[in-house]
Amino acid sequence: MQKAVLLLVLLGAMSEAEALHLIHLPATSNMAENSPPETSVHKFSVNLSISLSPLIPGFPVIINSSPLTEAFRVNPLSGTDFEVVTTGKEQLDFETGPKIFDLQIYIKDDVGVTDLQILTVQVTDVNEPPQFLGNLAKGLSLYIVEGANPGFIYQIEAFDPEDTSQNTPLSYFLISPTKSFIMSANGTLYSTTEFDFEAGNNSYHLTVEVRDSQGLRVSTYLEVNIVNINDETPYFTSPMRMYVILEELRLGTIVANITAKDPDDKGSASSLLYSITTVNSYFMINQLTGSIQVAHRLDRDAGELRHNPTISLEVLVKDRPFGGQENRMQITFVVEDINDNPATCTKFTFSIMVPERAAKGTLLLDLNTVCFDGDSKALNSQFNFTAPSGVGSSSRFLQDPAGSGKIVLIGDLDYENSSNLAAGNKYTMTMQVQDVAPPYYKNNIYIYVLTSPENEFPLVFDLSSYVFNLSELSPARTQVGQVHATDKDFPQSSVVYSISTGGASLQHPNIFWINPQTGDLKLVTKVDYETTPVCILRIQATNSEDTSSVTVTVNILEENDEKPVCIPNSYFLAIPVDLKVGTNIQNFKLQCTDRDSSPRSFRYSIGPGNVNSHFTFSPNAGSNVTRLLLATPFDYTSGLDKIWDYKLLIYITDDNLLSGRKKPEALVETGTVTLTISVIPHPTTIVTTTPRPKIIYQILRENVYSASAWYVPFVITLGSILLLGLLVYLVVLLSKAIYRHCPCKTGKHKEPLVKKREMKNTKREVVVEAIQLSTAFDGETIDPVTGAKYEFNSKTGARKWKDPLTQIPKWKASQPQGAAQSRAVSAEGTGPPRSTTKEGGGLSGKAQAEDAGPGTTNQHGKPGSPKDRNPALTSRSSPKPHPGN
Repeated sequence: MQKAVLLLVLLGAMSEAEALHLIHLPATSNMAENSPPETSVHKFSVNLSISLSPLIPGFPVIINSSPLTEAFRVNPLSGTDFEVVTTGKEQLDFETGPKIFDLQIYIKDDVGVTDLQILTVQVTDVNEPPQFLGNLAKGLSLYIVEGANPGFIYQIEAFDPEDTSQNTPLSYFLISPTKSFIMSANGTLYSTTEFDFEAGNNSYHLTVEVRDSQGLRVSTYLEVNIVNINDETPYFTSPMRMYVILEELRLGTIVANITAKDPDDKGSASSLLYSITTVNSYFMINQLTGSIQVAHRLDRDAGELRHNPTISLEVLVKDRPFGGQENRMQITFVVEDINDNPATCTKFTFSIMVPERAAKGTLLLDLNTVCFDGDSKALNSQFNFTAPSGVGSSSRFLQDPAGSGKIVLIGDLDYENSSNLAAGNKYTMTMQVQDVAPPYYKNNIYIYVLTSPENEFPLVFDLSSYVFNLSELSPARTQVGQVHATDKDFPQSSVVYSISTGGASLQHPNIFWINPQTGDLKLVTKVDYETTPVCILRIQATNSEDTSSVTVTVNILEENDEKPVCIPNSYFLAIPVDLKVGTNIQNFKLQCTDRDSSPRSFRYSIGPGNVNSHFTFSPNAGSNVTRLLLATPFDYTSGLDKIWDYKLLIYITDDNLLSGRKKPEALVETGTVTLTISVIPHPTTIVTTTPRPKIIYQILRENVYSASAWYVPFVITLGSILLLGLLVYLVVLLSKAIYRHCPCKTGKHKEPLVKKREMKNTKREVVVEAIQLSTAFDGETIDPVTGAKYEFNSKTGARKWKDPLTQIPKWKASQPQGAAQSRAVSAEGTGPPRSTTKEGGGLSGKAQAEDAGPGTTNQHGKPGSPKDRNPALTSRSSPKPHPGN
């Protein structure tokens, strides 16, 4: 078993060393999120195959990934060393993107050997600082109207990229705090005072900082401006209310100036704001100066302006920035038309595919269907076309009639024509479409005519059939021959060859392989004349248009490559020591056959093991049947023979040397047979207790392990391991079941408050001691003897009945002389222990009264004696006289 396993390991190591494979893959690599481009992810190498065939350019390559991504690529470091790096095309974000990528890395060398391995890339998290929303990170200007009540001003909004669920709050701070502003923990900015514009402080600069739970921070700046207000209504001073303008004015052209004044601004610069309240896309107004500018193209010939060239607007002027007074005014714009639309087409480049056998006079293109003029007036909307021009196009194409824009075919477009081949079967024409009225706008039109080839000639092989001869001793990859097919059509497309039928046997589905580009027919595996003397293949050639087939006959040439096979291949014989010379041993004979040799070509010889030449075959040549004879007698008496068990290796050769030839005319093959012969000693030479000596023929069979049966011990070992694992699993399940169903003992308070069978018939008495008790009880349990509930302190051990009023029985007040010590011990021993004061260490009266409960009875229901009580509690208590004595 160990030798077989060692052999498998050596064979695997040899195959791995000879094959093309990736080193350091498969592997797992970590990559920090937000890594820049060209960041190294993983380095690996390629072990070339034993043929040292180089890799195909462009390999290794990432052929697939899960999930799909373009974030990685492979960079070469040397001929066999490579590195996977980031591309920067996709951002690696731990919070929003995938966290694990499986990259399939594929390599291929010149001989077609490939390997595929997987690189797992895990994106690791990197703590990122908080971020402000929107443009808040660049700073923000805030405005507060003077006289406004203190309160809310602005809500600072930020987020933590690491906290995708937004469960961890951020902390907000004012770095330079001021008396006029405060900020809450959630980022709300408040004012704490009422601002006065005239007081002088008209602007405040604040720094806001945001921190996350890891201490990372980010800050921004806020500018808080105090806005002045007034109460006077502004009025317009511009006199015009209607404006006439031309279409197609440049964007930004000022078409009107609206002016107004505010009585509150006397003696100072005007601070009015202008706006257009009417919804429109053509004009905009400067809110500070009142200048109205063109904001959108004014096309008189398109859209709503084609039907109604009048645009009405309402202009609003108001105090700045909030509140105050406002005023409104209506103005009108009339858009005048100009000739600004040139003749145009839906496209200016046309590509026309024309079959090579198209008839003359065929209409190729009508430009009137795609060209137009958008001007509304008839004169401005008319256009025509110039004559087409281009090298080689005048003899093949014509505009008929002139200026109509209709292109017709007038020449020959045969694809195989030499002149057309010289032109590349491509023709270019240039035309112009232009207005018939000033300013005569023009546009160039480009027409490309491509001749489409048609299948006029078939695809044919050079020969009607092919015949090749092949020796059956030819190794794999031997070239058998070559087929070739051609097509006279242009452009000539590549021909692909394939084996459609034939070239298969029961043992091998594919005996031959054909190069799809060159047509070279090669041998895939060895052929056998005795199995298939002739192989008939059907080779198919295919291009983009046609398919053709041809028959290929491969004659297998016979060679002497088969070894003689004899029956039996191995045998055991037992003979007596006194067997006569010339005797056929146990009538044993060999019957041999050879698939590629004559029955008279066999020659028999005995190899090592025929000591003293005792054995021979008759006949020893010229027949396929021979018999084993004893050639010389055995002589054990004189010591000439010492071997009793002979192992003979018989050689059967088909060298055809019967006719006296000194050398074989063909290849020679040799078969072998193993014979084991045991010589039985003579009865007179053997000391035996058997009354009558006899010859016993015993056939021994040896069970020899075969290397081909490696799977037998492997299956037995694997089954034993699985069975052992199942038994361990069942034992674990049984242990868990026993543990769940068995009663568990608690670790605390294992001993009952009152020991059974130890209480005597003693009278229960209560000793009351007036001391202060300040014990906190943090636990509760049940007395296992009485079943009553009590509370206990886990640190001091003090105990108290939970409901003493309902659980304490009414005992008779009897206390004999001299029982004070016993009563004190009974009160403390039958109930839970009580806490003591620092001074005297005695039990409190309240606690002792509570202790005198049901817990003081023994197992027979009688009062317990001092012997039944805890001696530790007895030593802590001091005898007190009962109040009833």
